[in-house]
This record gives sequence, structure tokens and C-alpha cells, in this order.
Amino acid sequence: MMRVLIADDEIQIRKGLRMKVEWEEEGFRIVGEASNGQEALEKLEEMEVDIVLTDVRMPIMDGIEFVKRCHLEHPHVKVIVLSGYSDFEYVRTSMIEGVKDYLLKPVAPDELMDALQRIRIEIEGEKKKEVESERMLRLVHNQFEEMREQYLLYLVKEEWSELNVALERLRQLQLDEFANENVSVQIITVEMRESATTPNNLKELWLPFRMICKEIAEENKGTYSFYDASYANMIHFIRRVDINQLTHKSSFIIKLQKMMKSFLQLETVVGIGKVVTGQAEFKTGYISALLSWSQSQLGTHSQVIDGAVNHEMFEFSTEFEKRLINAIENVNHDAFVHNMKEILGESTNQSVMTFSFIANRVLFLLGSHARKYDIDSNEINNMIWNCQQSIWELNSQSRVIESLVRLAYSIIQKVQVIRSSSNGTVIVEKVRHYLEQHYASEISLSSLSEQFHINSAYLSEIFKAHVGQNFSDYLINLRMENAKRFLENPQLKIIDVSNLVGFSNSGYFSTVFKRHVGQTPVEYRKAFKLNA
Repeated sequence: MMRVLIADDEIQIRKGLRMKVEWEEEGFRIVGEASNGQEALEKLEEMEVDIVLTDVRMPIMDGIEFVKRCHLEHPHVKVIVLSGYSDFEYVRTSMIEGVKDYLLKPVAPDELMDALQRIRIEIEGEKKKEVESERMLRLVHNQFEEMREQYLLYLVKEEWSELNVALERLRQLQLDEFANENVSVQIITVEMRESATTPNNLKELWLPFRMICKEIAEENKGTYSFYDASYANMIHFIRRVDINQLTHKSSFIIKLQKMMKSFLQLETVVGIGKVVTGQAEFKTGYISALLSWSQSQLGTHSQVIDGAVNHEMFEFSTEFEKRLINAIENVNHDAFVHNMKEILGESTNQSVMTFSFIANRVLFLLGSHARKYDIDSNEINNMIWNCQQSIWELNSQSRVIESLVRLAYSIIQKVQVIRSSSNGTVIVEKVRHYLEQHYASEISLSSLSEQFHINSAYLSEIFKAHVGQNFSDYLINLRMENAKRFLENPQLKIIDVSNLVGFSNSGYFSTVFKRHVGQTPVEYRKAFKLNA
């Protein structure tokens, strides 16, 4: 229903306009009247109005001045000007900005209705565009958020080695808070649990739970939420720590649990991780939050477990990590078992906390390899879950080691099949799958050969033989295809598209895009819009 305001100093004219049209039947409602321009402006402040019918000659503020003020202060309001014969040509030729139509008094009903219907079509079109624009803005925002979440999860869980690449990608995703190599962060794990009033209702509450977590993160500078599919019903926060670290008494934790209880009637279990410094330690921070959470009691009551109060130091050297990686990549199961027993065996005399931490780091490493080689089948995922369960339960040190060794054996067997393929087809497909997931990161042939533990010259040779392009051309084309997809979204700026596909400099991105596509990003966007 379109809302109409009538402004005229003569009450009889206002009554006459009310009687000229079956307003409600035609989809309009008169929501108010005013006797001059000033009163009309005051009405616009008080109520929602779509269309104003205004006379030209009025005391205090005439129609001409009203239109000018209305256009500045209420640009969405459409105005139809009514004028007598002596003023009509002058008013119509003055073309006042904001006026949609001019009607000669006395107004004929059909002319009035024609003018109203034209404006209604225009308003509905504008509202449709506004709704679509808001939808696209949400999509853009969600797209950035999703890429941020995925990259944060990648940093806290996957195998990566080049710090400068990680810092650059953080800047591209506007995660500058974490783009300092000496940044200190703390990770918090939050699990939703049923309360007495919401039994068996977690699945339905998952989306609102996740949305509230996002809102809380947005309200706290330097804080982001992310989701790890390996842990059901849980959201994790990564938070930059400047001075004070989070504790069970922090307002962030208190507010989070109150909101979940108040809005969703959910109990929550919060595990607070240790403060760690530098991106290479993000994994330590993440696992320490999970370890804190794992100490929670079963049952439907909210809890906060602060692992930061335990100052025990965890050690998982890069040298040991390399030894495990080499054992997997070289399909040497015996070497993997030997290293596992060396660091997790009974002779190490570790605390339960340290043992659990190291076991989780090994599990993360194995999971990362399963994803890298695209062998994370249901069987492998079930084995990963069983390993995780044995670590949390920790009924037996040997049981944890055995489950990790079994998982490693299954992954090593599959890696062996991939590496032993006679013509390299399988390994090339795994590399292509990796590129499709990480095309926006800084990837070179040498870094890729290190990632897959294969000679770079041999990788280059088999890649070109199977794909028909050399590695660098394939990567650029992959980026350009994704760039075209992003450019079809009019709400994304060129610099946003540039960052999303891995270019720090939008000017260089435009040059590369034109070289490969034959159009600049702006030209491509215009052409797409014309053909849409």
C-alpha cells in the first residue's frame, strides 16, 4: 500500500482530492494532511510517506520551497505538484528536482490516477532494486566472511610453511589484526549443549547459535569466529590479545553465555586456550582451547574451563613435524611408528595434558595430509573421529598411539598408490584439486613440489603432459575464471575481486586480466551487465 500525504492550504481542496479517487481500492492510503510546506516537512519526520501531493501557493512555506527541502531531506519521497492555470507553465518549465509530475487544478481523476500509478511503478522498481542490492551486499559480506573463516581454520589446523605468504593472504582478506608476525592471540572454543528446556533440539538451533557467535565476534574488535566440521556443535573464536587475556571472569565470556541462555535456552561449555605469539603457534593455541574444553564435565550445565591457568609448556618441534611428514610422503610406515613412539611412548614421562596436546598435533598433521591428497573418504574421516575420541577419553596411552598409527598406515597406503601411478595422472589430479582450493594463495612450482614432496622438474613435466598447460598458465587461468565469477557480482569492488583471487595490487590484476580475457575488469563487468 502506497502512503500519500496531501499538502494544500485550502481544506476544501484537500477534501476534494480525497473524493476524486478510490484510494484504498487502487492500492493507496492517505496517511496525513498539511496546510503548508513547513507542516508537511514536520509530517514527513513523524510518519512513513511515499508520495506527496502539494499545491504551489501556500503560506509560511510554499510548494516550491517545500519541494527543494523535501528533495534534500527525504530524497526517497516522490512529489506531484498541483498548480492553478496562471502558475502551471512556469512551474512545469522550472523542472524542480524531485518533482515527478505536474497537474493542473482542478485535477481530473483519471490524470491523478495515471500519475499515481506511474509513480507506484517507479517506487516498486526502486524497492526491488534496493532489496536486490541489500541481498547482494549480504552475499558479498558472507563471501568474505566464509573465505576468512576458511583461511583462519587453515592457519590453525593445516600444514603450511611460508610465513610471508600467510601474512600477505591475511592482509588480502582484511584480517590485518593477525598480519603481524609477532601478533599474540587467544582461541576460545564454545560448544552448545541441550538444556532441560531444549532436549534433542541442537540441530534446529545450530544456525542461530552460529549467527549469534558471529554477531558477538563483530562487536569485539580483533575477534573472529570460525567453524571446524571435525567438531560438531562447536564454534571457535580467535581473538587478538593486546594486554589482557581472556579468563572465565571476562565480560566476553559472561555475555556469550548469557545470550545463548537468554535467546536460545542453550547451555554452553567454553574452553579457553593459552595466549600464543606468532602465526606458527596458532595450532598450539587452537589445540590448547580444545584441551580446555575436553576437561569439561558431561551433562546439561554451562561451564568455563580456563586452560590458561595451567602454565605447562608444550613442545612439538618443527624438526619432529618434518620427520613425521617425510615418513608419510616417503611411504615409510616404520619410520612413522618409530617417531611416534619416540615422542609419545611411555618412556617420555609426560603429563596427560602434554600427551594430549602432542597427540592432537599428530592428528592435525594426518588430517591435513588426507585433505591435501583428497583421500578424506568416509573411512578415513571415521578413523580421524575415532582417534579424536580416544584422545579426549584418554583411557589408555597405548590405545591413542595405536589409533594414530592405524590412521597413518591407511593414509600412507593411499599416498603410496598415488605416487606409484605409472604415468603421474593421480598425483596431477591431487595437485589440481589443491590449486582449486588454494588458488588465491601465493603458490610457486617450487613450493608446490615441496608440498607434495616431488621433484619440481618432474612435476612440471607431468603437469603439462596431463593438463596441456604449464603450471603457471593453469594457475593464472584458474584465478581469471574465478575473477570473472566475482566480477559478475556488481557489489564487489575491483580491489575486492583482486584480493579474493590473490592479487595485492589491483592495477597489476587489471593488467593480467586484460591480457588473458581481452577486456579490463570494468569492461568485462559492463559487458556482462548488458548481456544479463
